[in-house]
Amino acid sequence: MSKISIQHFQDLIKNELFWADDVGLSLEQVNNGHAVIRLPYDERSVRPGGTISGPHMMLLADACMFAVVLSMIGDVKLAVTTNLNINFLRKPSQSDLLAEGKIIKLGKRLAVIEVSLFTADDNEIVAHATGTYSIPPQTR
Repeated sequence: MSKISIQHFQDLIKNELFWADDVGLSLEQVNNGHAVIRLPYDERSVRPGGTISGPHMMLLADACMFAVVLSMIGDVKLAVTTNLNINFLRKPSQSDLLAEGKIIKLGKRLAVIEVSLFTADDNEIVAHATGTYSIPPQTR
């Protein structure tokens, strides 16, 4: 069972992650160690050549990693990205993007996550990311 709800994460986006709210990110699924987030298609995110920009795809992957981590540790807002690696595999179509993330390893101080990004209209993988989150020490 997830330690955060979809509504709690959406409230976090709206009230504290303004960059995520600005692009319309929405958490669609969350379970313990698993999350799916949608980035709605917007012409402002397209770069020359007609593809969704890399920074927008990285934003989506990182937000998905954050949701995965919070699903396991609860509302620990100071969990932060320490590493993000992304491979762009193919040009995404002009449709919403979905990020599906899952935990690889959760330790006391670090979490390792992987995320696959898909186009919503044809479900083709367009990018694969891995990342590490630092988890702050628990206060006693």
